Amino acid sequence: MARSDAVELEVAGRSVRVTSPDKVFFPERGDTKLDLVHYYLSVEAEAMRAMGGRPVLMQRFPDGVGGGNFFQKRVPKSRPEWLATTVVSTPNGTRSEALVIEDLAHVVWAVNLGCLGFHVWPSLAADADHVDELRLDLDPSPGIRFEQIREAAFVLRELLEEVGLVGYPKTTGNRGLHVYVGLEPRWDAIQVRAASVAVARELARRREDLITDAWWKEERGTRVFIDFNQNAPHKTVFGAWSARARTGAQVSTPLTWDEVADVHPDELTIATVPGRVAERGDPWRAMRERPQSLDPLLEMVARDQDAGLLDAPWPPVYPKMPGEPPRVAPSRARRPGPDDDG
Repeated sequence: MARSDAVELEVAGRSVRVTSPDKVFFPERGDTKLDLVHYYLSVEAEAMRAMGGRPVLMQRFPDGVGGGNFFQKRVPKSRPEWLATTVVSTPNGTRSEALVIEDLAHVVWAVNLGCLGFHVWPSLAADADHVDELRLDLDPSPGIRFEQIREAAFVLRELLEEVGLVGYPKTTGNRGLHVYVGLEPRWDAIQVRAASVAVARELARRREDLITDAWWKEERGTRVFIDFNQNAPHKTVFGAWSARARTGAQVSTPLTWDEVADVHPDELTIATVPGRVAERGDPWRAMRERPQSLDPLLEMVARDQDAGLLDAPWPPVYPKMPGEPPRVAPSRARRPGPDDDG
């Protein structure tokens, strides 16, 4: 088949030019740039519920999977006049003009640049001071199988249900799972991160054989790490319905809890997900329709503070935070010498 130089598509009432539409992005099945565009068109309503109105960080692979890649914080100066942007801060304090997913035309525009991964802010561009998503990241340590990630997810579900909250799971598109709690927009990122620390600690207490809240890798062992720092201010998380830069074009796919029990993330690709959505709908629809209160988890934060627990360590790009313990790995911490007091 002859390669086309470009196609013009009408998306969300806008004309979007897709260059090199036949370029292979995902080599396992030969999925092209245009195939990826058609995937996003097929899940338009679902993708917009997940990303609509939010700033995103683009991860670009101009030559597809296997080629070089880079994160793009700032939208290029050469862009359509209709493109929506907003000024955001990254964890180290750098301010940049980021893309806002105003409609699906913005997604297709980014895909044309080789975006294979939208890393999404937990707040709307129109209300940057309030976080409306708690994101609980079940991160596989080396040696962890997906079956253990799945088991940890159900322990998390039980905890959330005990405090009257509903969690909404999704695959990461790779080896882990995320569980989101949709929030009323009343809390800032500091409070939401504190809630995620409390959740991680409680899960580690309940299943120390399976789950850890240890920030330092040397302390985790072969356990599922609950990465609470994914909720730190200005952090982004790989977006729901976003295709991952893997050869099989796997998708970070929202699931029902019944699906968590029997699906494997490698099965969820740009070829298979549209049919699932057409048959089963959007498992996350209720998360947007029924936002929840963070108060039950903030009560857990207060309980830990009353028990004398300090804050958990922050990532190195952040300034020293109030109540934070020494930010040094235990193996490198200075041990008292014979001349020290005490």
